[in-house]
Amino acid sequence: MEDLNHSILVFLDYFFLVFHTIYCLFAVFGWIWRKTRLLHLLTCLFTLFSWLIIGIWYGLGYCFLTDLHWEVRMALNDPPHSNSYIHFLIRETIGLDLSVSFVNQAVILIFSACFLLSICLNLIEYKKRKHKGMM
Repeated sequence: MEDLNHSILVFLDYFFLVFHTIYCLFAVFGWIWRKTRLLHLLTCLFTLFSWLIIGIWYGLGYCFLTDLHWEVRMALNDPPHSNSYIHFLIRETIGLDLSVSFVNQAVILIFSACFLLSICLNLIEYKKRKHKGMM
């Protein structure tokens, strides 16, 4: 039974690593394609909800995906040694041990730019659809 639990935890570790990384990449690049812009806007709003609203209780910048992944890593006796998922990802994948504050500031800057792009592009698309419907 313990082998099964360990196998499930290893699966969950890889699942969170892949899913969370894809989610982060989508947060950066999802605004580019017209067909994914609305989904991108929704994922940005969901991220902000986690960071700012849930963060009221768990700390500003709280991410439930990171929290769940860290619980899995702790159960595997392989702690992440970082509170920041992006910092952890950079260190684990490329081996760079950048300052956590630098990484967090870069995340906020990049996320903000992508979120603003998403808002603007979604508004433009909405106005185009609205204008077409009036003709």
